[in-house]
Parts: sequence; C-alpha cells; structure tokens
Amino acid sequence: MKGKAIMTRQDLKRSWRPWLRGTAIGFPLGVIPAGGSEVPTFLSYAAEKSLSKNKDEFGKGAIEGVAGPEAANNANAAGALVPLLALGLPTSATAAVILVALQTYNIQPGPMLFSTNPEIVWTLIASLFIGNTLLLLLNLPLVRVWAKLLNIPRPYLFSGITAFALMGAYVANNAIFDLWIALAVGVIGFAFRRFGVPITPLIIGLILGPMAELQMRRALQISGGEFSALYATPMSKVLYVILFAVIIGPLAWNFKKKLALKK
Repeated sequence: MKGKAIMTRQDLKRSWRPWLRGTAIGFPLGVIPAGGSEVPTFLSYAAEKSLSKNKDEFGKGAIEGVAGPEAANNANAAGALVPLLALGLPTSATAAVILVALQTYNIQPGPMLFSTNPEIVWTLIASLFIGNTLLLLLNLPLVRVWAKLLNIPRPYLFSGITAFALMGAYVANNAIFDLWIALAVGVIGFAFRRFGVPITPLIIGLILGPMAELQMRRALQISGGEFSALYATPMSKVLYVILFAVIIGPLAWNFKKKLALKK
C-alpha cells in the first residue's frame, strides 16, 4: 500500500466541494426510506464524475470519487436518526437495529421521546460527534491495516462472519433452536441477494409489523370494532392513496418499461 495517510493541501482543495455535495445528497435520502446507503453513495459518485474535469481519473483513485460518496454515506446514517427519533420509523436496517435496542429497554422512539427521555436523544446526537472524532483518531494511524483487510479472501471473511453470527445467536438463549433460526434467516437473506430482492424492506417490515398490529388493535377498540373508522377521516384517505401509489407506482413503471423494450 502506497500513499500518505494525511491529506495534502491539494487533496483538501479537491475534496471540500464533494464533501458538501455528498452531504446534501445523503442527508435527505437518510430521512426517507430510499433504499439504504447505497443509493446516495452511487448518486454522489455519479454527480462527482459528471462534474469533474478529469473523468478519466475515476476508477483509478480520484479523490472526488471517494470524498463525495463517503460524505453521502455518513450523512445518510445521520439522517436516518431523524425519522427514528421523531416518529419511531426506521428507514434503514441500521436504524431498525437501534429501534430494537431501545425497545429492549422499554424506550419507544417517537414524538414523546423528546419530553420523556430527552437525555437519550441528546446522547445519541452527541455520540455522532464523539464517534466521528474517535474514528478519526483510530483510522489515521491504522489506515494501512484497514486497507490490507481488503486482501482477505471472501470465503474466509464470510465464514468468519457466519461463525460469529451463530455464536451470538446461541449465546442469546443457549438454545440450539436459535442456531437453526439463524441459519434459516441466512438462507433467506442469501436468496434475497441472489435474486436481487432488497433486504431492508423485509427488516423494516419485521420491526414495524408488531407495532402496526398493536396500533390497529387500539384503533379498533376505540371505535368499538368498526373497521370504517380506519378510513373515515380525510387524512386517512389521503394516506391510503399515497400508500397505494407508493406500492403500485414502481410496479406500473417496471411494467411500462418492459412493454417499451418488447416494442
């Protein structure tokens, strides 16, 4: 591995604009469920490549192609905390894990969190600054070590991750059944990856499903079992229309593209 760990003045001069553009792309896409961190990362890379005067350097170590996507990735992770803390809605797999961790301690993210547990909110926000500072202090001296991790053969890397995942599944309840559940989930995840099905919506659905069921039961109890109460107000009708458009829109668009290709 060659090169300097500390950025030069020329590197900083070439990076500060991609940093700002990457942040502007990543944060809004973190607030909304837009497909995880991959979407803003690729959008930022495409934007930097289109704006660059040296397009031939991309793919060969152009610093703009690193600074912009990394800024978008970090901003995306921070943006995911906004709907998580304000609405209790995870927009990424990482936010879903944080939601489960908070619920384990009987802490429900949402509008009331800012008044009932403000220390949790400000601690999470402070952790972003502390975490980035620690990452800077650790990564600068260890950057060559992290770069060498890329040389680890994928079979060894995946087998090690699988071993640690199974150990964690077993230690949780000391039950062999949990190992079979972990293996089954792994097979499902592999199938999703193999056939190009996004995993994040599945994780978010598993997290939000019980919450949606609980709120639906409460609504039916309040309405005396009348299902009409679920769509009686104008706001609920608007939300149902938006939900229908979000579900049907991509399917209709893909169908239209397939018809155009056949013609």
